[in-house]
Amino acid sequence: MTTKELIIMADPNRPRHYEEEFKRQIVQLYENGKPSSQVRAEYGIPRSTLQRWVQGIRNSGSTKAADNRTPEENGLIELRKRDRRLEMEVDVLKQAAPVFARK
Repeated sequence: MTTKELIIMADPNRPRHYEEEFKRQIVQLYENGKPSSQVRAEYGIPRSTLQRWVQGIRNSGSTKAADNRTPEENGLIELRKRDRRLEMEVDVLKQAAPVFARK
């Protein structure tokens, strides 16, 4: 099967995963002058996805989100992770409190 056939057969309700090499090839087509609308139509890629890949490669040479974040964004992500972990710890302690109170 070709890449296009695999993309068309993908489940529309699930997020698509594109390999890094595929992303680079698509951006290369765009950078070589192929119109965005034609690239998107041929490969079934949303406009925002293509824009994000092109911008990422221009900025950092990578399409990975982690490589294209600012230090502030990375800090915010870390704080959110820590917040979720602390909330889970509080929930566990709330559930364990009645058990320890009986002893």
